[in-house]
Amino acid sequence: QVQVVESGGGLVQPGGSLRLSCTSSGFRLNDYAIGWFRQAPGKEREIVSCISSTLPDTYYTDSVKGRFTISRDKFLNTVSLQMNSLKPDDTAVYYCAANLMRSRCPTGWESQLQHEYSYWGQGTQVTVSS
Repeated sequence: QVQVVESGGGLVQPGGSLRLSCTSSGFRLNDYAIGWFRQAPGKEREIVSCISSTLPDTYYTDSVKGRFTISRDKFLNTVSLQMNSLKPDDTAVYYCAANLMRSRCPTGWESQLQHEYSYWGQGTQVTVSS
């Protein structure tokens, strides 16, 4: 069974940190570009970050640059998203997804395309609030 699972969400205060993890079964995350997406209440799902199977290629949406870091543990076949200096606007359900069309992250406007990501996790809730 092909499966993607996110974990690590929770409730944090503004300025706090969380580390999200993405794991897989039935395929290897190491082989594909892996994206983190989020969907806030009342908003469309958006790309947050992407990491290529070939480092150091990464992508971050402007709102998280300098605060979030995406990384791989190739031995464990996992992808993590370290989120620091969290803001209330970061509150959302966060999803991990595998891009089956690419081993490198899309760049420019193509980074916004979601149809290329074929395997999606169930999402993990991140809430930033006092």
